[in-house]
Amino acid sequence: MEMKYRRLGGSGLQVSVLSYGAWVTFSDHIGEKEAAKCMRTAYDAGVNFFDNAEGYAGGKAEVMMGSIFKKMGWPRDTWLVSSKVFFGAERKGPNQTGLSRKHVFEACDAALQRLQVDYLDLYFCHRPDPDTPVEETVRAMNDLIRLGKVLYWGTSEWEPKQLQAAYDVADRLGLIGPQMEQPQYHLFHRENVEKKLDPFVKKRGLGTTTWSPLGAGLLTGKYRHGVPKDSRGALPKYEWLRERFVDDDAKAKLPRLEKLGALADKLDMKLPQLALAWCIQCPNVSTVITGASKASQVEENMQAVELTDRLTANVMAKIDRILAEK
Repeated sequence: MEMKYRRLGGSGLQVSVLSYGAWVTFSDHIGEKEAAKCMRTAYDAGVNFFDNAEGYAGGKAEVMMGSIFKKMGWPRDTWLVSSKVFFGAERKGPNQTGLSRKHVFEACDAALQRLQVDYLDLYFCHRPDPDTPVEETVRAMNDLIRLGKVLYWGTSEWEPKQLQAAYDVADRLGLIGPQMEQPQYHLFHRENVEKKLDPFVKKRGLGTTTWSPLGAGLLTGKYRHGVPKDSRGALPKYEWLRERFVDDDAKAKLPRLEKLGALADKLDMKLPQLALAWCIQCPNVSTVITGASKASQVEENMQAVELTDRLTANVMAKIDRILAEK
């Protein structure tokens, strides 16, 4: 399999079209041994971007990933790593969350220590902070870039008006605006990437590192008959995830999931591969962040890169018709 690479929006940075993230799995679901197998499988398949955040497992996900990077000994110029700031790590005091200059700086330093790196390739504002002036956050991110602690900064799940406010500050002060946004994107969640962010992608060169391409597991098909005991949805800390698979909205999607699964069978691929290949096809997507708890799942996910050619215009039209059904 040959990985494909795209520029991160209008930047010169090349990112693999499929990447690998630590959300929900690292520390909470799998230990370092299995996590290392997953990362090695992804890296060997050509993945060069590994996604993380201070809030994942209270910082423990970054500790685990940093330990793996150290043991693997991969050349630093062959991979990218991210962190995100907003939710805080193990402590949640008044200045240990949010996007104040103090927390942005201290969270960056803490992420560098946990990940055992000298700089972060990508640093995201994990959510907008209504309690901090956007100018303060933009200035802080620019200062981190000037200090060499961060190479590119961006946002995650920001609304267009919030993104525009950040660009307005950057333009007025001659600072660097957001280079990338990390929105949720999958077959049942399309509007943000395809419509709301489209003007920023085209006019500002905004890159996107999309997350949850399998709908947190819904598009794997394994939750069609309840929540398997060995799945992430069964974890004690993830009742919110478990409820998502059995609520009325999930049940309403089941007929369409069945049809998407049948279409995947006709194309000689699995439903998760169809879902990933579909995400890759979107021109507004720079990279699709995958997550898996087993190396075999990572390997299967990576095969989606080779399968994108099967999603012809006719197949994409069929998918749209299925999704449009009530």
